[in-house]
Amino acid sequence: MNDDGANWERDVIAKLASEALAEQKRSRRWGIVFKSLTFAYLFVLLFIALGWLGQSEVIQSGDHTAVVDLNGVIASDSQANSDDINAGLKDAFEAKGTKAVVLRINSPGGSPVQAAAINDEIRRLRGLHPEIPLYAVVEDMCASGGYYVAVAADKIFVAKASMVGSIGVLMNGFGFTGTMEKLGVERRLLTAGKNKGFMDPFSPLEARQRTYALNMLKDIHSQFIEAVRQGRGDRLKENDETFSGLVWTGEESIALGLADELGSVASVARDVVKAETIVNYSKRESLIERAARRVGASLGEAVMWSARTQLQ
Repeated sequence: MNDDGANWERDVIAKLASEALAEQKRSRRWGIVFKSLTFAYLFVLLFIALGWLGQSEVIQSGDHTAVVDLNGVIASDSQANSDDINAGLKDAFEAKGTKAVVLRINSPGGSPVQAAAINDEIRRLRGLHPEIPLYAVVEDMCASGGYYVAVAADKIFVAKASMVGSIGVLMNGFGFTGTMEKLGVERRLLTAGKNKGFMDPFSPLEARQRTYALNMLKDIHSQFIEAVRQGRGDRLKENDETFSGLVWTGEESIALGLADELGSVASVARDVVKAETIVNYSKRESLIERAARRVGASLGEAVMWSARTQLQ
């Protein structure tokens, strides 16, 4: 074989090898692309399943019972915050085909500010849409701030074993002064403003500060009591324990006028509203919104009082 033939064979082999390597690189790149797309698709499905990407637009289905969920502690940094609850209620009232709105409550209470904001919005929406009733349906618990919200409804439905009531206000914290004395620890608190260290857990609670705190709680309690009386009206059978902070079972709450009837979301939709189709208008936070809310809450906790005022 001459040199030209040998060179030609070497060139062909080199070219084939080069093309094979190029094809491997292209296959590798496309493999990475397809794997990335597959992972992205799976993550999107996961986020949707967990509700992290937010709720999609509600599909209308003619006459229906609109439902908004209030679950957990009522607070600005929780899912049961007034902005989301009120937005869901507004959408529910304004949706075409809504025959009634049901606020499904399962809450131990929370912020009096947030609870009052939801109560006020319910009253506003009922005034704007007098033809659409709003019913509160209690599941396991509707206590304190949760009940503050519920009394704005036309009727309150409960289960036999639901926990209802706790019409009271608390401010909690800890005092470590005795422990510090035993350990020989000295508290060095410098303030500009004689009450700036109010409710500091490492300082003795002064009598005038205690009186001030109790008066503040009484004011908030009075607001709560007024909301209950306004919402329940003549149905409320007041006694010495009504506003003491006690809780009652669902059956007991009906007897006391704190609730109206036994019922669930399904039974209210079927037997009261006469619209068995249920559409949920609850707002769900996106992943970004939830992360932002948690970051904001963490920053807020760093500068808050050591004691909180809560309807719990």
